[in-house]
Amino acid sequence: MPAPAHPTAATPQDHMVAERLPTELRIVLGRLMRRLRGVHRFPLTQAAVLGRLDREGEQSIGALAAYESVRPQSMSQTICELEAEGLVQRRADASDARRTQVAITTRGRAAVEADRAAREGWLGEAIARLSDEEQRTLQQAVELLKRLTEAD
Repeated sequence: MPAPAHPTAATPQDHMVAERLPTELRIVLGRLMRRLRGVHRFPLTQAAVLGRLDREGEQSIGALAAYESVRPQSMSQTICELEAEGLVQRRADASDARRTQVAITTRGRAAVEADRAAREGWLGEAIARLSDEEQRTLQQAVELLKRLTEAD
């Protein structure tokens, strides 16, 4: 019966790879995000606001500003631009008439869905050019990235 396998000791090269990995991952993810943004129909803040309203429902301008880490005045300008295009609408808050809630419109939801389809279409085409083995490796990487986003 063979002896149980022992983990191999880390080599200096393994340490160098581990030290470079955070930098390389940050750079690659940044490039991927820029490529995906290039397919966006909307400026980044507008896309983020529309996506949030689509996923989570109506929000106050203050909550949207906090989420995007911008001043409420800047968010008000973004909301005005989206409202002018008919993508969002303002409503009085049911519990406090002094507050305004922002909701996505049917037109806004359709625009978000078209924008997502364009980005996912580009990404799907890029993934389809990978081999089956590379696609499986990418799926494993996605699972690891999910774990990274959930880490404390």
